[in-house]
Amino acid sequence: MSNAFLRLISGSEEYSYSLLTAGEVVLGRDPNSCQIVLDSNHYGMVSRRHATIRPSKTPDGRTSFILYDLSSANGTYLNGQLLQGCQELHVGDRITLGNKGPEFLFEYQYQYKYNSQSLGITQPASTPTPAAVNSSASSFSTNEHTSLSLLIPLLSSPTDLTRKAYLVPGMITVVFVVLLFFAQGFSYQILLGAYLASASLYVIYQLCGKPKPWWVLASSALTTMTILASPVLNILILVFRGILPGSVPEDTSSISFPELFIRYFIGAGMLEELLKALPIIGFYLLGKSLRSSRRERIGVWEPLDGILLGSASAAGFTLFETLGQYVPGRIAEVAQEMGTEAGFGAGLQLLIPRILGEVAGHMAWSGWLGYCIGLSILKPRLASRILPIGYFSAAGLHGLWNSCAGLADSLGVFVLGLLVVIGGISYTLLATAILKARALSPTRSQNFATRFFQK
Repeated sequence: MSNAFLRLISGSEEYSYSLLTAGEVVLGRDPNSCQIVLDSNHYGMVSRRHATIRPSKTPDGRTSFILYDLSSANGTYLNGQLLQGCQELHVGDRITLGNKGPEFLFEYQYQYKYNSQSLGITQPASTPTPAAVNSSASSFSTNEHTSLSLLIPLLSSPTDLTRKAYLVPGMITVVFVVLLFFAQGFSYQILLGAYLASASLYVIYQLCGKPKPWWVLASSALTTMTILASPVLNILILVFRGILPGSVPEDTSSISFPELFIRYFIGAGMLEELLKALPIIGFYLLGKSLRSSRRERIGVWEPLDGILLGSASAAGFTLFETLGQYVPGRIAEVAQEMGTEAGFGAGLQLLIPRILGEVAGHMAWSGWLGYCIGLSILKPRLASRILPIGYFSAAGLHGLWNSCAGLADSLGVFVLGLLVVIGGISYTLLATAILKARALSPTRSQNFATRFFQK
Protein backbone atom coordinates (compact mmCIF):
# COMPACT_ATOMS: atom_id res chain seq x y z
CA MET A 1 0.00 0.00 0.00
CA SER A 2 1.36 3.38 -1.04
CA ASN A 3 1.74 6.20 1.44
CA ALA A 4 2.20 8.78 -1.31
CA PHE A 5 -0.53 11.36 -1.69
CA LEU A 6 -1.37 14.74 -3.16
CA ARG A 7 -2.51 17.54 -0.89
CA LEU A 8 -4.69 20.23 -2.44
CA ILE A 9 -3.46 23.52 -0.99
CA SER A 10 -5.62 25.93 -3.01
CA GLY A 11 -8.70 27.53 -1.51
CA SER A 12 -9.79 27.82 2.09
CA GLU A 13 -9.65 24.08 2.89
CA GLU A 14 -7.05 21.37 2.34
CA TYR A 15 -7.72 17.85 1.09
CA SER A 16 -5.55 14.76 0.65
CA TYR A 17 -5.75 12.23 -2.19
CA SER A 18 -4.00 8.87 -1.96
CA LEU A 19 -2.02 7.76 -5.01
CA LEU A 20 -2.27 4.25 -6.42
CA THR A 21 0.63 1.82 -6.85
CA ALA A 22 -1.32 -0.39 -9.26
CA GLY A 23 -2.76 2.19 -11.62
CA GLU A 24 -2.72 5.80 -12.73
CA VAL A 25 -4.54 8.68 -11.07
CA VAL A 26 -6.02 11.17 -13.54
CA LEU A 27 -6.65 14.79 -12.53
CA GLY A 28 -9.32 16.79 -14.36
CA ARG A 29 -12.95 17.84 -14.47
CA ASP A 30 -14.52 14.72 -15.95
CA PRO A 31 -16.15 12.73 -13.12
CA ASN A 32 -16.40 9.63 -15.31
CA SER A 33 -12.71 9.19 -16.13
CA CYS A 34 -10.79 11.09 -13.43
CA GLN A 35 -9.85 9.86 -9.98
CA ILE A 36 -9.23 13.39 -8.70
CA VAL A 37 -12.15 15.52 -9.90
CA LEU A 38 -11.98 19.33 -9.86
CA ASP A 39 -15.14 21.38 -9.73
CA SER A 40 -15.78 22.77 -13.21
CA ASN A 41 -17.52 25.86 -11.82
CA HIS A 42 -14.55 26.80 -9.65
CA TYR A 43 -11.65 25.60 -11.79
CA GLY A 44 -12.58 26.51 -15.35
CA MET A 45 -8.91 26.54 -16.42
CA VAL A 46 -8.63 22.78 -15.80
CA SER A 47 -9.19 20.53 -18.81
CA ARG A 48 -11.53 17.57 -18.89
CA ARG A 49 -8.54 15.20 -18.50
CA HIS A 50 -5.72 17.51 -17.51
CA ALA A 51 -2.83 15.44 -16.11
CA THR A 52 -2.09 11.99 -14.76
CA ILE A 53 0.27 10.43 -12.20
CA ARG A 54 1.48 6.91 -12.96
CA PRO A 55 3.45 4.59 -10.64
CA SER A 56 6.77 3.18 -11.83
CA LYS A 57 9.10 0.58 -10.30
CA THR A 58 12.71 1.67 -9.82
CA PRO A 59 15.68 -0.75 -10.08
CA ASP A 60 15.97 -0.86 -6.28
CA GLY A 61 12.35 -2.03 -5.96
CA ARG A 62 10.74 1.12 -4.68
CA THR A 63 7.76 2.81 -6.32
CA SER A 64 8.20 6.23 -7.90
CA PHE A 65 5.46 8.43 -9.35
CA ILE A 66 5.63 10.11 -12.77
CA LEU A 67 3.62 13.21 -13.69
CA TYR A 68 2.31 13.48 -17.28
CA ASP A 69 0.42 16.31 -18.96
CA LEU A 70 -2.52 15.05 -21.07
CA SER A 71 -2.34 17.73 -23.79
CA SER A 72 -4.27 20.12 -21.55
CA ALA A 73 -5.41 23.49 -22.89
CA ASN A 74 -3.59 25.54 -20.22
CA GLY A 75 -0.65 23.28 -19.39
CA THR A 76 0.61 21.63 -16.22
CA TYR A 77 3.21 23.36 -14.06
CA LEU A 78 5.72 21.59 -11.80
CA ASN A 79 7.32 23.90 -9.24
CA GLY A 80 6.36 26.90 -11.37
CA GLN A 81 7.82 25.52 -14.61
CA LEU A 82 5.67 24.38 -17.53
CA LEU A 83 5.86 20.58 -17.72
CA GLN A 84 7.33 19.22 -20.95
CA GLY A 85 6.59 15.53 -21.43
CA CYS A 86 6.82 13.82 -18.04
CA GLN A 87 8.72 14.21 -14.77
CA GLU A 88 9.32 12.09 -11.69
CA LEU A 89 7.82 13.57 -8.54
CA HIS A 90 9.77 14.19 -5.34
CA VAL A 91 8.55 15.05 -1.87
CA GLY A 92 7.62 18.72 -1.71
CA ASP A 93 6.98 19.15 -5.44
CA ARG A 94 4.17 21.54 -6.27
CA ILE A 95 1.82 20.70 -9.16
CA THR A 96 -0.36 23.45 -10.65
CA LEU A 97 -3.05 22.73 -13.24
CA GLY A 98 -3.13 25.69 -15.63
CA ASN A 99 -2.10 29.25 -14.94
CA LYS A 100 -3.28 30.21 -11.43
CA GLY A 101 -5.18 26.91 -11.24
CA PRO A 102 -5.50 24.45 -8.33
CA GLU A 103 -2.17 23.61 -6.66
CA PHE A 104 -1.21 20.25 -5.19
CA LEU A 105 1.70 19.28 -2.91
CA PHE A 106 3.28 15.85 -3.42
CA GLU A 107 4.03 14.22 -0.07
CA TYR A 108 4.79 10.89 1.65
CA GLN A 109 3.31 9.98 5.00
CA TYR A 110 5.02 7.04 6.62
CA GLN A 111 2.77 6.72 9.69
CA TYR A 112 -0.83 6.95 8.62
CA LYS A 113 -3.56 7.03 11.23
CA TYR A 114 -6.37 7.00 8.67
CA ASN A 115 -8.94 4.27 8.65
CA SER A 116 -9.22 1.74 5.81
CA GLN A 117 -11.60 3.98 3.86
CA SER A 118 -9.15 6.86 3.58
CA LEU A 119 -6.45 4.48 2.31
CA GLY A 120 -8.59 3.61 -0.68
CA ILE A 121 -9.65 0.08 0.34
CA THR A 122 -13.37 0.73 0.11
CA GLN A 123 -13.30 4.39 -0.99
CA PRO A 124 -12.30 5.64 -4.46
CA ALA A 125 -9.09 7.64 -4.70
CA SER A 126 -11.05 10.62 -5.97
CA THR A 127 -12.88 11.04 -2.67
CA PRO A 128 -11.12 13.75 -0.66
CA THR A 129 -10.13 13.15 2.94
CA PRO A 130 -9.11 15.94 5.31
CA ALA A 131 -5.38 16.61 5.43
CA ALA A 132 -3.54 15.16 8.40
CA VAL A 133 -3.17 17.36 11.46
CA ASN A 134 0.26 17.22 13.09
CA SER A 135 -0.44 18.40 16.63
CA SER A 136 -3.20 18.25 19.19
CA ALA A 137 -3.30 22.04 19.47
CA SER A 138 -3.87 22.53 15.78
CA SER A 139 -6.41 19.68 15.85
CA PHE A 140 -8.37 21.46 18.58
CA SER A 141 -8.46 24.77 16.68
CA THR A 142 -9.48 23.02 13.47
CA ASN A 143 -12.33 21.17 15.17
CA GLU A 144 -13.48 24.37 16.83
CA HIS A 145 -13.46 26.22 13.51
CA THR A 146 -15.35 23.35 11.87
CA SER A 147 -18.04 23.40 14.53
CA LEU A 148 -18.56 27.12 14.15
CA SER A 149 -18.69 26.88 10.37
CA LEU A 150 -21.31 24.14 10.67
CA LEU A 151 -23.47 26.34 12.84
CA ILE A 152 -22.74 29.54 10.92
CA PRO A 153 -21.82 28.57 7.32
CA LEU A 154 -20.88 32.13 6.43
CA LEU A 155 -17.79 31.77 8.66
CA SER A 156 -16.28 29.39 6.11
CA SER A 157 -16.28 32.27 3.60
CA PRO A 158 -16.74 30.23 0.41
CA THR A 159 -15.08 32.01 -2.47
CA ASP A 160 -17.53 30.72 -5.09
CA LEU A 161 -20.78 31.45 -3.22
CA THR A 162 -22.11 33.69 -5.99
CA ARG A 163 -21.64 30.96 -8.58
CA LYS A 164 -22.46 27.73 -6.78
CA ALA A 165 -25.34 29.05 -4.69
CA TYR A 166 -26.70 31.35 -7.44
CA LEU A 167 -26.63 34.22 -4.95
CA VAL A 168 -27.13 37.01 -7.48
CA PRO A 169 -30.19 35.46 -9.23
CA GLY A 170 -31.68 34.67 -5.84
CA MET A 171 -31.27 38.25 -4.61
CA ILE A 172 -32.68 39.64 -7.86
CA THR A 173 -35.70 37.38 -7.42
CA VAL A 174 -36.20 38.69 -3.88
CA VAL A 175 -36.08 42.29 -5.14
CA PHE A 176 -38.63 41.61 -7.89
CA VAL A 177 -40.94 39.77 -5.48
CA VAL A 178 -40.92 42.70 -3.06
CA LEU A 179 -41.60 45.16 -5.87
CA LEU A 180 -44.45 43.02 -7.22
CA PHE A 181 -46.18 43.20 -3.83
CA PHE A 182 -46.44 46.97 -4.16
CA ALA A 183 -46.88 47.31 -7.94
CA GLN A 184 -50.30 47.77 -9.49
CA GLY A 185 -51.75 47.90 -12.96
CA PHE A 186 -49.42 48.22 -15.89
CA SER A 187 -46.32 48.60 -13.67
CA TYR A 188 -47.03 45.11 -12.32
CA GLN A 189 -47.02 43.73 -15.86
CA ILE A 190 -43.79 45.56 -16.70
CA LEU A 191 -42.03 44.14 -13.62
CA LEU A 192 -43.31 40.62 -14.20
CA GLY A 193 -42.43 40.74 -17.90
CA ALA A 194 -38.93 42.07 -17.18
CA TYR A 195 -38.31 39.33 -14.59
CA LEU A 196 -39.54 36.50 -16.85
CA ALA A 197 -37.51 37.80 -19.80
CA SER A 198 -34.40 38.08 -17.61
CA ALA A 199 -34.93 34.55 -16.30
CA SER A 200 -35.24 33.17 -19.84
CA LEU A 201 -32.08 35.00 -20.87
CA TYR A 202 -30.30 33.70 -17.78
CA VAL A 203 -31.03 30.13 -18.89
CA ILE A 204 -29.38 30.84 -22.25
CA TYR A 205 -26.46 32.55 -20.48
CA GLN A 206 -25.85 29.52 -18.26
CA LEU A 207 -26.06 27.13 -21.20
CA CYS A 208 -23.57 29.20 -23.21
CA GLY A 209 -21.20 29.37 -20.25
CA LYS A 210 -19.17 32.30 -21.52
CA PRO A 211 -18.76 35.27 -19.15
CA LYS A 212 -20.31 38.28 -20.84
CA PRO A 213 -20.94 41.54 -18.97
CA TRP A 214 -24.60 41.89 -18.13
CA TRP A 215 -24.55 45.54 -19.08
CA VAL A 216 -23.62 44.45 -22.61
CA LEU A 217 -26.60 42.09 -22.77
CA ALA A 218 -28.90 44.74 -21.31
CA SER A 219 -27.59 47.24 -23.87
CA SER A 220 -28.40 44.81 -26.67
CA ALA A 221 -31.99 44.51 -25.43
CA LEU A 222 -32.37 48.27 -24.98
CA THR A 223 -30.91 48.93 -28.44
CA THR A 224 -33.56 46.71 -30.01
CA MET A 225 -36.31 48.46 -28.04
CA THR A 226 -34.94 51.83 -29.16
CA ILE A 227 -34.96 50.73 -32.80
CA LEU A 228 -38.60 49.62 -32.44
CA ALA A 229 -39.51 53.10 -31.18
CA SER A 230 -37.49 54.91 -33.87
CA PRO A 231 -38.08 55.73 -37.56
CA VAL A 232 -35.85 52.78 -38.46
CA LEU A 233 -38.84 50.48 -37.90
CA ASN A 234 -40.92 52.47 -40.38
CA ILE A 235 -38.18 52.19 -42.98
CA LEU A 236 -38.00 48.42 -42.52
CA ILE A 237 -41.79 48.14 -42.73
CA LEU A 238 -41.78 50.16 -45.95
CA VAL A 239 -39.17 47.86 -47.50
CA PHE A 240 -40.46 44.46 -46.38
CA ARG A 241 -44.20 45.13 -46.30
CA GLY A 242 -44.54 47.91 -48.86
CA ILE A 243 -42.02 47.23 -51.60
CA LEU A 244 -41.71 43.48 -50.94
CA PRO A 245 -44.85 41.29 -50.64
CA GLY A 246 -44.74 41.01 -46.86
CA SER A 247 -48.03 42.59 -45.83
CA VAL A 248 -50.71 40.36 -44.28
CA PRO A 249 -54.38 41.43 -44.39
CA GLU A 250 -56.50 41.17 -41.23
CA ASP A 251 -58.76 38.56 -42.86
CA THR A 252 -56.58 35.61 -43.84
CA SER A 253 -59.40 33.15 -44.54
CA SER A 254 -59.24 33.74 -48.31
CA ILE A 255 -55.44 33.31 -48.52
CA SER A 256 -53.87 29.92 -49.21
CA PHE A 257 -51.28 28.61 -46.75
CA PRO A 258 -48.32 28.89 -49.20
CA GLU A 259 -49.16 32.53 -49.89
CA LEU A 260 -49.69 33.21 -46.18
CA PHE A 261 -46.31 31.67 -45.40
CA ILE A 262 -44.52 33.78 -48.02
CA ARG A 263 -46.08 36.94 -46.65
CA TYR A 264 -45.12 36.10 -43.07
CA PHE A 265 -41.69 34.91 -44.16
CA ILE A 266 -40.95 38.33 -45.67
CA GLY A 267 -43.04 40.67 -43.53
CA ALA A 268 -42.35 39.07 -40.14
CA GLY A 269 -39.41 36.69 -40.46
CA MET A 270 -37.01 38.63 -42.66
CA LEU A 271 -37.97 42.03 -41.20
CA GLU A 272 -37.82 41.13 -37.51
CA GLU A 273 -34.78 38.86 -37.66
CA LEU A 274 -32.83 41.60 -39.44
CA LEU A 275 -33.97 44.15 -36.85
CA LYS A 276 -32.92 41.91 -33.94
CA ALA A 277 -29.53 41.28 -35.57
CA LEU A 278 -28.66 44.99 -35.70
CA PRO A 279 -27.34 45.11 -32.08
CA ILE A 280 -25.08 42.12 -32.82
CA ILE A 281 -23.60 43.93 -35.80
CA GLY A 282 -23.32 47.12 -33.75
CA PHE A 283 -21.37 45.45 -30.93
CA TYR A 284 -19.09 43.77 -33.45
CA LEU A 285 -18.23 47.17 -34.97
CA LEU A 286 -17.83 48.67 -31.49
CA GLY A 287 -15.50 45.87 -30.46
CA LYS A 288 -13.23 46.48 -33.43
CA SER A 289 -12.47 49.96 -32.12
CA LEU A 290 -11.46 48.77 -28.64
CA ARG A 291 -8.23 47.33 -27.27
CA SER A 292 -7.79 43.57 -27.16
CA SER A 293 -8.93 42.78 -23.60
CA ARG A 294 -12.09 44.87 -23.77
CA ARG A 295 -12.72 43.90 -27.38
CA GLU A 296 -13.16 40.24 -26.50
CA ARG A 297 -15.51 40.97 -23.59
CA ILE A 298 -17.71 43.50 -25.35
CA GLY A 299 -17.50 42.68 -29.04
CA VAL A 300 -18.57 39.71 -31.17
CA TRP A 301 -15.66 37.41 -32.06
CA GLU A 302 -17.11 33.92 -31.86
CA PRO A 303 -20.49 32.11 -32.04
CA LEU A 304 -21.10 32.27 -28.27
CA ASP A 305 -20.96 36.08 -28.41
CA GLY A 306 -23.51 36.11 -31.22
CA ILE A 307 -25.87 33.73 -29.39
CA LEU A 308 -25.79 35.78 -26.19
CA LEU A 309 -26.30 39.16 -27.86
CA GLY A 310 -28.94 37.76 -30.22
CA SER A 311 -30.88 36.24 -27.33
CA ALA A 312 -30.66 39.50 -25.38
CA SER A 313 -31.88 41.42 -28.41
CA ALA A 314 -34.80 39.01 -28.71
CA ALA A 315 -35.66 39.56 -25.04
CA GLY A 316 -35.90 43.30 -25.65
CA PHE A 317 -37.96 42.75 -28.80
CA THR A 318 -40.41 40.45 -27.01
CA LEU A 319 -40.85 42.81 -24.06
CA PHE A 320 -41.49 45.80 -26.31
CA GLU A 321 -43.87 43.92 -28.60
CA THR A 322 -45.77 42.19 -25.79
CA LEU A 323 -46.10 45.12 -23.39
CA GLY A 324 -46.44 47.77 -26.07
CA GLN A 325 -48.87 46.04 -28.42
CA TYR A 326 -50.37 42.67 -27.53
CA VAL A 327 -51.11 43.03 -23.81
CA PRO A 328 -52.69 46.52 -23.99
CA GLY A 329 -54.79 45.42 -26.96
CA ARG A 330 -55.93 42.29 -25.14
CA ILE A 331 -56.75 44.24 -21.96
CA ALA A 332 -58.80 46.82 -23.88
CA GLU A 333 -60.69 44.12 -25.79
CA VAL A 334 -61.65 42.10 -22.72
CA ALA A 335 -62.25 45.12 -20.47
CA GLN A 336 -64.78 46.50 -22.94
CA GLU A 337 -66.86 43.33 -22.63
CA MET A 338 -66.22 42.07 -19.06
CA GLY A 339 -64.69 44.90 -17.03
CA THR A 340 -61.28 46.18 -16.00
CA GLU A 341 -60.36 43.33 -13.64
CA ALA A 342 -61.13 40.72 -16.28
CA GLY A 343 -59.05 42.69 -18.78
CA PHE A 344 -56.07 42.76 -16.41
CA GLY A 345 -56.31 39.00 -15.90
CA ALA A 346 -56.51 38.41 -19.64
CA GLY A 347 -53.41 40.55 -20.09
CA LEU A 348 -51.47 38.38 -17.64
CA GLN A 349 -52.71 35.23 -19.39
CA LEU A 350 -51.17 36.55 -22.59
CA LEU A 351 -48.02 38.03 -21.01
CA ILE A 352 -46.74 34.93 -19.20
CA PRO A 353 -46.79 32.40 -22.06
CA ARG A 354 -45.48 34.93 -24.58
CA ILE A 355 -42.43 35.79 -22.48
CA LEU A 356 -41.65 32.26 -21.27
CA GLY A 357 -42.20 30.81 -24.74
CA GLU A 358 -39.55 32.99 -26.32
CA VAL A 359 -36.84 30.45 -25.46
CA ALA A 360 -38.40 28.43 -28.28
CA GLY A 361 -39.40 31.50 -30.28
CA HIS A 362 -37.70 34.86 -30.75
CA MET A 363 -34.69 33.89 -28.59
CA ALA A 364 -34.21 30.65 -30.49
CA TRP A 365 -34.36 32.31 -33.92
CA SER A 366 -32.19 35.28 -32.97
CA GLY A 367 -29.77 33.09 -31.04
CA TRP A 368 -29.38 30.83 -34.08
CA LEU A 369 -28.78 33.80 -36.36
CA GLY A 370 -26.32 35.19 -33.79
CA TYR A 371 -24.49 31.85 -33.90
CA CYS A 372 -24.18 32.15 -37.68
CA ILE A 373 -22.95 35.76 -37.42
CA GLY A 374 -20.33 34.79 -34.82
CA LEU A 375 -19.31 31.74 -36.88
CA SER A 376 -18.85 33.90 -39.97
CA ILE A 377 -16.58 36.21 -37.93
CA LEU A 378 -14.61 33.24 -36.59
CA LYS A 379 -14.36 31.70 -40.09
CA PRO A 380 -14.56 34.65 -42.51
CA ARG A 381 -13.87 32.52 -45.58
CA LEU A 382 -17.20 30.76 -45.09
CA ALA A 383 -19.20 33.91 -44.31
CA SER A 384 -20.80 34.13 -47.76
CA ARG A 385 -22.43 30.74 -47.16
CA ILE A 386 -23.03 30.88 -43.41
CA LEU A 387 -24.87 34.22 -43.21
CA PRO A 388 -27.57 33.52 -45.86
CA ILE A 389 -28.25 30.09 -44.36
CA GLY A 390 -28.61 31.54 -40.87
CA TYR A 391 -30.75 34.50 -41.91
CA PHE A 392 -33.20 32.67 -44.17
CA SER A 393 -33.57 29.63 -41.89
CA ALA A 394 -34.33 31.87 -38.89
CA ALA A 395 -36.79 33.88 -40.98
CA GLY A 396 -38.32 30.64 -42.28
CA LEU A 397 -39.01 29.24 -38.81
CA HIS A 398 -40.35 32.62 -37.74
CA GLY A 399 -42.65 32.82 -40.76
CA LEU A 400 -43.81 29.22 -40.31
CA TRP A 401 -44.74 29.89 -36.68
CA ASN A 402 -46.77 32.97 -37.58
CA SER A 403 -48.45 31.21 -40.52
CA CYS A 404 -49.58 28.28 -38.37
CA ALA A 405 -50.72 30.59 -35.57
CA GLY A 406 -52.83 32.45 -38.15
CA LEU A 407 -54.75 29.23 -38.85
CA ALA A 408 -55.62 28.55 -35.20
CA ASP A 409 -59.23 29.74 -35.54
CA SER A 410 -59.97 27.39 -38.43
CA LEU A 411 -57.91 24.27 -37.57
CA GLY A 412 -57.91 24.38 -33.76
CA VAL A 413 -56.08 21.54 -31.97
CA PHE A 414 -54.20 20.49 -35.10
CA VAL A 415 -52.50 23.89 -35.21
CA LEU A 416 -51.51 23.60 -31.55
CA GLY A 417 -49.67 20.40 -32.40
CA LEU A 418 -47.91 22.13 -35.29
CA LEU A 419 -46.83 24.98 -33.03
CA VAL A 420 -45.40 22.50 -30.49
CA VAL A 421 -43.39 20.84 -33.28
CA ILE A 422 -42.11 24.16 -34.66
CA GLY A 423 -41.21 25.42 -31.18
CA GLY A 424 -39.43 22.17 -30.40
CA ILE A 425 -37.43 22.35 -33.63
CA SER A 426 -36.53 25.99 -32.92
CA TYR A 427 -35.26 25.27 -29.41
CA THR A 428 -33.39 22.16 -30.58
CA LEU A 429 -31.69 24.27 -33.24
CA LEU A 430 -30.61 26.79 -30.60
CA ALA A 431 -29.44 24.07 -28.18
CA THR A 432 -27.32 22.32 -30.81
CA ALA A 433 -25.88 25.69 -31.84
CA ILE A 434 -24.88 26.37 -28.22
CA LEU A 435 -23.19 22.98 -27.89
CA LYS A 436 -21.31 23.49 -31.14
CA ALA A 437 -20.36 27.05 -30.20
CA ARG A 438 -18.91 25.86 -26.89
CA ALA A 439 -16.81 23.29 -28.73
CA LEU A 440 -15.55 25.94 -31.18
CA SER A 441 -14.95 28.63 -28.56
CA PRO A 442 -11.32 29.84 -28.48
CA THR A 443 -11.79 30.48 -24.75
CA ARG A 444 -13.54 27.20 -23.93
CA SER A 445 -11.07 26.34 -21.16
CA GLN A 446 -12.00 29.56 -19.31
CA ASN A 447 -15.78 29.24 -19.83
CA PHE A 448 -17.81 28.16 -16.84
CA ALA A 449 -20.43 25.88 -18.44
CA THR A 450 -18.34 22.74 -18.67
CA ARG A 451 -20.49 20.12 -17.00
CA PHE A 452 -22.58 19.24 -20.04
CA PHE A 453 -19.97 19.66 -22.73
CA GLN A 454 -16.30 19.24 -21.95
CA LYS A 455 -13.18 20.02 -23.89
